[in-house]
Amino acid sequence: MRVIKFSIPEIIFGIGSINYVGLCAKQLGAKKIFLVSDPGLEQAGWVSKIIDLLQKDDLQYAYYSDITTNPRDFQVHLGAEKYLSEQADVVVALGGGSPLDAAKGIALIASNGGQIRDYEGANKIQKPLPPMLFIPSTAGSGSDISQFAIITDVERQIKMSIISRTLVPNISIIDPYLLTTKDEKLIISSAIDALCHAIESYLSKIASPFTESQSLLAIQIIFKNLKPAIETRSLDHLCQLSIASTSAGMAFSNASLGAVHALAHALGGMFDTMHGLVHPVLLPHVMKFNLPSCKEKMAHIGKILTGENKPEYNTAMSAIEAIERFFSTFNINCRLSKIVKDKSKLEPVCKMAHNDACLLTNPREATWEDLLAICEEAW
Repeated sequence: MRVIKFSIPEIIFGIGSINYVGLCAKQLGAKKIFLVSDPGLEQAGWVSKIIDLLQKDDLQYAYYSDITTNPRDFQVHLGAEKYLSEQADVVVALGGGSPLDAAKGIALIASNGGQIRDYEGANKIQKPLPPMLFIPSTAGSGSDISQFAIITDVERQIKMSIISRTLVPNISIIDPYLLTTKDEKLIISSAIDALCHAIESYLSKIASPFTESQSLLAIQIIFKNLKPAIETRSLDHLCQLSIASTSAGMAFSNASLGAVHALAHALGGMFDTMHGLVHPVLLPHVMKFNLPSCKEKMAHIGKILTGENKPEYNTAMSAIEAIERFFSTFNINCRLSKIVKDKSKLEPVCKMAHNDACLLTNPREATWEDLLAICEEAW
């Protein structure tokens, strides 16, 4: 059996777990916190909640929120400058994937120097990062668990994948109560992002028994709980979505992803699309492309989702059909033409996606022409 590495942060999970932020920061040696979040969480009251908790534990802080959806390289560099000028010693990040990924980039540049694009790809970080404590406000990105940071290179119009064990936060505090202030669109897009993480990591070339179990758990939980979570906003269902996001994060952090995310990064870099809303457009079509290389695994997903035990190919196809039906129950776009208005842009998107690190672990090798055919099918 091959040697397997499995990396995750210390996880503190549950309703009210956010109240431990000060204690956990002190355990990391904090004297002055560098708090990273965004204006949306300010308006929802969560930033002031964190600040109150830090002050209650006599912790100083500096706050940085100049972050947009799909965080930009220049935002990371400005944040690193502020981190250093404030002489902070621990990074605390609150938010969805954008603030969390930006916080990773800030910690990286503050400790290693240079430009964020210098670290694109895998295992290019040489020096340790400052301690990081993350609090996810959505159930989807997995950035609070993972070895990934996704940052937009504005000049090249590309979302860079930066992958390193050093990007795994020291502590992740996962409080599902934060989901109660999220709107329907964000809950759905986040959960679909987690679902795609789970499916792509399960089918990944480097999946292991440790990641596969987490992938399958996440798939089952999301299918069972997303619809009732939207309809009832029950804390029980929201907790389940947080568990699914965490499980999917454990899986993809260690098994990586595939063609859906490679294309999503390229689309996000060029068109600034909301990441989670690209997946219902692309996932079924990528699964159809990948089917010849992972028929047995895809059939296993089909058995779980439908209970069917037909011939392997038919059961594998039933997985794709079940996912398409699942997406159709939500008010979301499933056509690429609504994201990319000019079809001539698909070729440069696919050429860009072909260089994405996530494509390396896709179960079936894909040329940029293959990616273009997938996009045309999704059009």
